Amino acid sequence: MIVGRAPRIRHTLYPAWRTLAVLFVWDSAVTLFYYALPFSAPALPVTLFGTVLGLFLGFRTNSAYQRWWEARTLWGAMINASRSLSRAVMAFVPDDHASAASMKRLIVRRQIAYVHALRCQLRRQDPAPEIARLLGADAAAGALARTNPANALLDGSSRMIADIRREGLIDSIQQTQIEHVMVDIANAQGGMERLKNTPLPAQYRSFPVFFTKLLCLLLPIGLVDTLEWATPIGSSLAGFMFLAGLQVADDLVDPFANTVHDVPLTAMCRTIEIDLLQSAGYDAPPPLQPDGHVLW
Repeated sequence: MIVGRAPRIRHTLYPAWRTLAVLFVWDSAVTLFYYALPFSAPALPVTLFGTVLGLFLGFRTNSAYQRWWEARTLWGAMINASRSLSRAVMAFVPDDHASAASMKRLIVRRQIAYVHALRCQLRRQDPAPEIARLLGADAAAGALARTNPANALLDGSSRMIADIRREGLIDSIQQTQIEHVMVDIANAQGGMERLKNTPLPAQYRSFPVFFTKLLCLLLPIGLVDTLEWATPIGSSLAGFMFLAGLQVADDLVDPFANTVHDVPLTAMCRTIEIDLLQSAGYDAPPPLQPDGHVLW
């Protein structure tokens, strides 16, 4: 996620510079052809075309931003639920029982490993190093044996809570409260996986691209009578505005794509790690800082 104050135009310009270059050459060719040969450019309703396309791009951009914001909301819920889980486990499970004292701290570490594993899964990365760092190689192997390693870690934590209940260290009401928190965690994970695995409908992805490129081709023909020799600059600038609308939606549509426009999963997982380690009495790493005005 870009956190700098100044807008980074190059992040939008760089993916579209080839298209802009071709567009400028086309605009220049239309302008030269208009002055070299005695013909009259057809009166195209460019304003009408641009208005309709602008509405279409607006719907597409709003849909992409809704996905991005929903992803951020779900991760906010994950942060709160992780804190609640750690607080409940540390408060309910007594310290006067040696095995239970170590078990509740293990549950806290498992929750940290869980959010890091979920982050890696959403970004299509290998979660094994993060799980091994927090729980050891054996725990990583056991989680990776499942199709969904993050869910495997959550299931294991739930079984540990059930074992603590069977030993009589917490009562059924406390177990139910902890289970409600774990249900919230599972619901948040399900929402994130839905966003990752469900793209925008094909019409939202293909039609705007086609109509934007078509309008960019028609712009110099409709503007050359008015702009004359300034047509290549004016038409290319107008085309860039529409191409930028396409690029903004492409940047936001997948909030877990591990790009500079991504929801800052690494920073949020570090926040969870700090809070949970400190709640369990461990030393915690420092918060993640932006790298070149980008928070990952």
